[in-house]
Amino acid sequence: MNPVTTVEGRAYPFGLKNVDTDVIIPAHYLKTITRAGLGKGAFETIRREPGNVFDDPAYAGAPIIIAGDNFGCGSSREHAAWALNDFGFRVGIPPTFADIFFSNAGKNGIVLVRLPESDVDKLLKNAETIPGYKLTVSLQEQTVNDDRGFKATFDVDPFRKHCLIEGLDDIGLTLRHTAELD
Repeated sequence: MNPVTTVEGRAYPFGLKNVDTDVIIPAHYLKTITRAGLGKGAFETIRREPGNVFDDPAYAGAPIIIAGDNFGCGSSREHAAWALNDFGFRVGIPPTFADIFFSNAGKNGIVLVRLPESDVDKLLKNAETIPGYKLTVSLQEQTVNDDRGFKATFDVDPFRKHCLIEGLDDIGLTLRHTAELD
């Protein structure tokens, strides 16, 4: 897993609420045991719709997704985090998210930032209406900023923060104790 300290860039304004893991990655992609290539299936049903945000060239390559309430609800499939990561997301900013999805995202190098709905609505509006609008998310400082005066802080569990900053998934944590395990 790659370390995450600061993520800067455009953000996909995707405020849809109750987006479950079936929407993030449809079930027919779950036959694989590899993480590579799942980004092509991320939000497949939404991407079939003309004019969807995920195929808008203005946001291509954006590392941040601004989402609605209850993001990642539904089944506990880790493939959802794999798909988001393969698509290029490093940060998700919803008001709320499902606990299992939160765990899977963190263990796969995606920072989920919980902000009040009013802040998320402000970010959504700015990302939709201001050309070139960019955010800076600092895990170290636990802040979300833009260049227009917006600044919010977020809470993060110290152990999760440590793992994300150090790039440690469960295997990486175990390998740090190789000498003792041998």
